[in-house]
Amino acid sequence: MTESIIPNYSGDDAMLAPIIKALRRVVDPELSLSIVDVGLIYGISVMPDKVHVLMTMTSAACPVTDMLVDEVYDELAQLFPMEVDICVELVWAPAWTPERMSPRARALMNW
Repeated sequence: MTESIIPNYSGDDAMLAPIIKALRRVVDPELSLSIVDVGLIYGISVMPDKVHVLMTMTSAACPVTDMLVDEVYDELAQLFPMEVDICVELVWAPAWTPERMSPRARALMNW
């Protein structure tokens, strides 16, 4: 199930659940759903000295992009020691589509 939530994860398997839990606290205010359920997280790579997150937005014109990126950083910063570099990279390819949403999100949106 976590593969569909975070399609590209590499790193310590024990960190996946806490990362997902942290990212579920980041809510897209336009949809009132977590960015995980919306499907905005494309990948996460956890290395000893760095956490690299690939994420997107539903639209390049999203007015809350900076806020969501900052919240992802803040949530992950609570999980990792200060010396771990947290990089949240915005990507636009592949483009986000509603098919990326979790079954739970689709049900809530009546899709």
